[in-house]
Amino acid sequence: MLGAINATTHELVRVTNEGYINACSVCELLTKIAAQSMGMPLTVVLDNAPYQRCQAVRDMAAALHIELLFLPSYSPNLNLIERLWRFTKKTVLNSRHHGSFQEFRQTIDRCLDELPTTHRDTINTLMAPR
Repeated sequence: MLGAINATTHELVRVTNEGYINACSVCELLTKIAAQSMGMPLTVVLDNAPYQRCQAVRDMAAALHIELLFLPSYSPNLNLIERLWRFTKKTVLNSRHHGSFQEFRQTIDRCLDELPTTHRDTINTLMAPR
């Protein structure tokens, strides 16, 4: 799963696949983000994973008029999406057993689908400037 969270509205855009995250996954995410932007200027903050820095991703971002901002190496604390992933892991994994991968996946999807409703206050707190 690959995702981006709007720093202002806390809206999540995500791409889910069965395999590894790669440049194609990042390009798919950028396309989804651009489709929801309504023509507004966009800056997407990324870490330094090689598949995020490759030319294909840069070309897609340029075509979609998205500015890419790369964080310094080894600084996941600066990336808002990492706060969301930590919350999701805690919510889905802590002291829970999932009988199958499908059940595990459904639990993750349900948690993320509930962000704007059930988990709204928690997410607003997590995303607040520190």
